[in-house]
Amino acid sequence: MPAQRKGAPRKKTSPRRWSQRVTRESDALDLKKGVFKLTSARKIAASLKRSAERSSRRKSGAYRSALSMLTFYINRAGKTLPKTERARLERAKAELKHQFGRD
Repeated sequence: MPAQRKGAPRKKTSPRRWSQRVTRESDALDLKKGVFKLTSARKIAASLKRSAERSSRRKSGAYRSALSMLTFYINRAGKTLPKTERARLERAKAELKHQFGRD
């Protein structure tokens, strides 16, 4: 890769915390604060379902929006997510499917 010449315009870098901004300002859902920290997979799923059904800004169905936000959170946390928390969020996925009658 060639070195930057003095005075040449620099390429803009992307914001460091874009995924945090997406979670906070997403058009998909207005999430209850701390929803992913709830102790029960059932409570997490119920909160996501409630948020998805009440949202007037989502672009797809309630189930798809809720599942997308949950998956996004899991992926965003990556390897730093403790195994117990990851397992609880994975159970919340199954519970969300059950609550929407998609078994």
